[in-house]
Amino acid sequence: QVQLVESGGGSVQPGGSLTLSCAASGRLFDVYATEWYQQTPGNERERVAIRTNSGSITYADSVKGRFTISSDAGKNTVFLHLNSLEREDTAIYYCSTVYYGGTGYWGQGTQVTVSS
Repeated sequence: QVQLVESGGGSVQPGGSLTLSCAASGRLFDVYATEWYQQTPGNERERVAIRTNSGSITYADSVKGRFTISSDAGKNTVFLHLNSLEREDTAIYYCSTVYYGGTGYWGQGTQVTVSS
């Protein structure tokens, strides 16, 4: 299986920027996509970005134009660049790895708080 560790969360003012990292180890083959989700208390996790192995990238409408997903294959790491942050972006952010065959795994999450 894969182990995923998110980092880079913290507190930032509205309009600020933050970069989240997701470092993977273990199963690093047969990966279909890496995804980023956000979750607030009482709500379901919602996907904000997905990058497939082929390089296709899709963003949720709520973050389109503000968030950017990228990767460093040599470090087995995927990043989520958060720009023009809004209070509504406050959430725990999780990364997941989805494999060909339909299985997927989650990291532990990292907290992002946007406030004045």
